[in-house]
Amino acid sequence: MDKLLIIDGTNLLFQMFYGMPSRIINKDGKAIQGTLGFIGAAIKIIKMAAPTHLVILFDGEHPNARTELLAEYKANRPDYSLVAEEDNPFSQIDDVYRALTFMNIRHTEVQKVETDDVIASYAYTYGEQMPIVISSFDSDFFQLINDNVKILRYRGKNTIICDTTYVKEKLNITPHQYADFKSLTGDNADNIKGADKVGPKTAALLLHEFGDLESILTNAESITRPTIQKSILNNTIRLRNNYKLIKLDANATLPFHKKDLKYDYSGITTNEVLSGIGLR
Repeated sequence: MDKLLIIDGTNLLFQMFYGMPSRIINKDGKAIQGTLGFIGAAIKIIKMAAPTHLVILFDGEHPNARTELLAEYKANRPDYSLVAEEDNPFSQIDDVYRALTFMNIRHTEVQKVETDDVIASYAYTYGEQMPIVISSFDSDFFQLINDNVKILRYRGKNTIICDTTYVKEKLNITPHQYADFKSLTGDNADNIKGADKVGPKTAALLLHEFGDLESILTNAESITRPTIQKSILNNTIRLRNNYKLIKLDANATLPFHKKDLKYDYSGITTNEVLSGIGLR
């Protein structure tokens, strides 16, 4: 059976660059710990998921349309053009790209839209045709989970596969309610403020009672707790805007089609890859 593995490349690069115990220099004096960690993790993820099709997507540099909805969207993130090379994950990204090309893995920087939207579009386009595994720590992908789409959170031997049961046990909601849930609570990672006094437990209770965000807003006056009712009524415009920010767009152009993504892992090792591109 076909299976598509989508790796959130920028997410994995940051995880590996900052997760390595120390800066690693090769014989030529070049820092390689980010590349070493990325390729090692990617190979392990491939072995875990055992895909027949594979793509790795990275964030491109371009204006973000979501800032038209909220100027502060992701404004809390560092400007990496100002970060010193030794502390900058992007300082090793060209080596990561060369390694992926050497491994014959399709990869690209996403242009015009957010990488999350392209990943969502892959899930909606091919999710009924084959199982899909998305490797990322970005919880926004929880909204894509269904019987055929799962999220892999790579932590070596402690890797977690997130499915519908995981989301229900962790957040007390269903995956299709995730965008509604985060609209209510806000998302600090993306600098999105939720409704005052509405935390995860309250958001889950509201969704249990009303079903989705729009039903909560439409029936806000029937919310029994006065402080919560007031908060929802006072933040109606913000909450609808939050939903537009958080809900992934499944209509993005796909950089590669299914036939282009066929992949058969050869058994190559991290050292062989690094040697092949001249880093070892």
